[in-house]
Amino acid sequence: MSEKKFQKPELLCPAGSALALDAAIEGGADAVYLGGTAMNARIHAGNFTPDALREAIKKAHAYGVKIYLTLNTLVTDYELPAFLEAAYQAADAGADALIVADTGGAAAIRRAIPGLELHASTQMSGHNSEMAKQLQKAGFSRMVAAREISEENLKLLLQNSPIETELFVHGALCVCHSGQCLFSSMVGGRSGNRGECAQPCRLPYGKGGEYPLSLKDLSLANHIPKLISLGVSSLKIEGRMKSPEYVREVTAVFRRLLDEERVANAQEMQILTNAFSRQGFTDGYFTGKIDSSMLGVRKEADKESSRRVISFAGLAKKVELDLFATLRENQPATLTLQKGELSVTVSGDVPQTAKTAPLTKADVERSLSRMGGTPYQVANASIDLDDGVMLPVSRLNDLRRRAVEALDLAAMPPKRERLPVTWNTQKIKPVPRRTARFYCPEQITKQAEEYFERIFLPLESFAPPANGVVLPAVIFDRDFPLVRKKLQAAKAAGARWTLVGNLGHLAFAKEAGLIPVGDYRLNITNRESTAFYRSLGFEEPVLSPELTLPQLRDIGGDAATIVYGRIPLMTLERCIFKEQDACRKCAQGKQTLTDRTGAVFPVLREWEHRNILYNSLPTAMPDRLDQLGKYQIRSWHFLFSVETPNEVDAVINAYKKGVPLGKQVRRIGS
Repeated sequence: MSEKKFQKPELLCPAGSALALDAAIEGGADAVYLGGTAMNARIHAGNFTPDALREAIKKAHAYGVKIYLTLNTLVTDYELPAFLEAAYQAADAGADALIVADTGGAAAIRRAIPGLELHASTQMSGHNSEMAKQLQKAGFSRMVAAREISEENLKLLLQNSPIETELFVHGALCVCHSGQCLFSSMVGGRSGNRGECAQPCRLPYGKGGEYPLSLKDLSLANHIPKLISLGVSSLKIEGRMKSPEYVREVTAVFRRLLDEERVANAQEMQILTNAFSRQGFTDGYFTGKIDSSMLGVRKEADKESSRRVISFAGLAKKVELDLFATLRENQPATLTLQKGELSVTVSGDVPQTAKTAPLTKADVERSLSRMGGTPYQVANASIDLDDGVMLPVSRLNDLRRRAVEALDLAAMPPKRERLPVTWNTQKIKPVPRRTARFYCPEQITKQAEEYFERIFLPLESFAPPANGVVLPAVIFDRDFPLVRKKLQAAKAAGARWTLVGNLGHLAFAKEAGLIPVGDYRLNITNRESTAFYRSLGFEEPVLSPELTLPQLRDIGGDAATIVYGRIPLMTLERCIFKEQDACRKCAQGKQTLTDRTGAVFPVLREWEHRNILYNSLPTAMPDRLDQLGKYQIRSWHFLFSVETPNEVDAVINAYKKGVPLGKQVRRIGS
């Protein structure tokens, strides 16, 4: 049986500035993603003001290039109106789609602008086909797949996804699963989920100055035929913070590889390396070779290679047009411009009988073909001209200008319907409740059994007295059978609830007959998101640990807040100790990373051999119960990771008595 033939993927390229947009077009992009001046995950790029965005979209569409606007940050209740206004502006400007990360924001856009296409950002942690199915129900037409996905899991995802799949094929690679990194936020106060990542993963850790979290850049330039054959819809290049030269060089290479359906040769890999690299590239996640060969930092030699790249001089590419003009006596002059299958016709003044110098075909063609600073040039001209007529050059120029304007307008998408939005104001009375998540059964003390209404343990180590199970942060398609089997076993052993931290995991909880409880990994930061998850059957979701006390109060209702615990900062697909003797300690929960300040971050193993990096300090509020009450935080969630049973009891006692823990802690911001 012959392999199914798929349409060639779109080449999607980055633009952090107007010049980078020109570079992407020059290099051969099919589509470009860019951000406005707010609410995008590259807020420190040049980005586009509303006026600049309108001009950028007009230019791109003239070249047949689509524009996707990134609204891919989490938003608070206070920011939702501005978020929606940014979506309105993008729709009015003619954006082809929005790339969105906030579920509540996406739900509001779907209600307010039903005709606008939505793409699920990689920040939504889409890594399996169940996520794609849920996103389709929520109104998304495309999902950006996790960078960590292997060829095997990508194939399964594509076989079962009802929507398009976009895949990063080149550029910077986060060591943490996208949307699951709180390192910069918790430690430095700069949220990666809000476009302000300080990149702590690029810093050294340990006494030897090693860089165990800094990955080489991704490049799948040697897998293009495979990606085409699998049916990926869009191949995405990372780099909105990169230079126009980088955008031009990388786009041009991938354009050739796609057009010729082949892998990169040595010369092309060198072009990619010169444009930007960190000691070369990696395809480790895709090939399954997840080891230390993936690590790399930006050396001086890498920087020097990039400095030698020829500067981008500006957009030189032109779009070829066919021109048809008719100038007949006693009839309005007409001009038709045709670009591929797109054609527009405008009419002008009626030519008059010439008294002295009648127009020639050369005169008419010369005037009408002067495209100047537009994206166009006339490839073929056909002039139907009566003898002995004349029309002032100014009127011919006006005819040309109006024809170009009509062509630009015809290349834009139709105006989308804009509906008034009604914000979710449903008031749900909070239920005071104490719940806790433990890393292992041995931590659960008698006092913990009495103090907590719900006790959760990881799926791989579930045992009574826990009555809830925690699903892994990441469940690839190949993991489905094992997850289902373990969930059924947990239910048989007494589990009633499931902490679900990903929209793509909801189906597993429901299939097992367990009550889904939203975990903090859902990144809920506004009331619209709580309403969205509640509509799907989630019970009392745990809100994002990035929120401040007032922001937690604004959401209110039936939601929980993490009031104690070391916040998980990173979900690492690669065990950072696997190739060391120290990996045994990873399995025992005794491994750590130490930063330049001496802060020690515990690293625990999860689900097969994934690593979770925890904060050096626990969040704790036992001596600030009055603040929790003031901000109406009545449902408390505790995270126990490296605590001993005695330490667990000490935490519980501190909350019972309202006294400090007696050690350095992190507070919920006010």
